[in-house]
This record gives sequence, C-alpha cells and structure tokens, in this order.
Amino acid sequence: MIAISGLHGAGKTTAAQALVKKFGLKYVSAGTIFRQLAKERGMTLDEFSRHAERHPEIDRQIDQRTADFAREGNVLIDARLAGWMAKGADVKILLTAPLEVRVRRIARRERRDYKEVMAETTRRERSEARRFKRFYGIDVHDCSVFDLVLNTERWTAEETGRILELAVEFIIGRRK
Repeated sequence: MIAISGLHGAGKTTAAQALVKKFGLKYVSAGTIFRQLAKERGMTLDEFSRHAERHPEIDRQIDQRTADFAREGNVLIDARLAGWMAKGADVKILLTAPLEVRVRRIARRERRDYKEVMAETTRRERSEARRFKRFYGIDVHDCSVFDLVLNTERWTAEETGRILELAVEFIIGRRK
C-alpha cells in the first residue's frame, strides 16, 4: 500500500495517478469522496468543510469508506491524512508546495479567480487543521510520519511522478 498526502493543489492526485499506473494499484481518493458528499448535500467545498467541523460523522464516513478500500490490498490511498491514517502503508509520501503556487494551480485547473480560490483554500485548510486536531489529535504540520516529503513547486507533473516512482521502488526494495 502507498499513502500519499498533501495540501490542496500540491499535486497529490496527479502524482497518485502516475504511481497507480506504474505499479498497477487500485486508487482510493478521500478527496473524491469528500467532494461527492458535498455535492450530495448541495454545498460548496468551503461550506461543506465548515459543516464538517460541526459534524464529525462526516470524517468518520470518509475514513470508513477509505479503510474499506484499503483492506482490499494493492492500493494507493490519496488523502489529506493518508500518511497518518494508513498505518500499514509500505510507503508514506507528503507532497508540498507554497500556498501561492497551489492556489495558482487550483485556479487554473478549475478556471476560477485566483483571489476567490486563495480565500476558499485558506479557509478550508484552516478548517481541516482544526478538525483533524480535534477529531484525531493529528497535527497536519508534523511531517515525521512520512518516508518522503517533496516540494513539487520546482518539478513538472511528469518529473514529480518519476521522482516518486524511483523513491517508491527504492523504499520498497530496501524493506524486502
């Protein structure tokens, strides 16, 4: 199992998809589950994040769905908390990038206004940090659980994917 974590816009999903393809893994995305739940309730991600602060059962539901998939094995978990929650992961990866870079990526990808995305992303990440600390005792700024922390600012998506492929091969090979 590979666990890949990171803030919004750091490149988690793009990198995860490259690793899934390279290693023939099943793909589980907590972010996709979160977006589906928000859509089902007719809420924006920002609204749903604030709603989730008052309703811990939402995070538990996402965790349960993710855990159910993980038990199937041969899986990559793409989740904000994957590194902390996937205890049995063979490799735990954290992707980072400066806030401005991440917001620019999100705004471009979603064809949205930079300032709007900046405000939403900042609120959402603060909300998540509070929720994860309160519900799980996780400090999202603690990187000590990860095997690899990579700042994606200076790499293309393809280069990031290749770096991660090599790292995963090396780490898994060392553990055998």
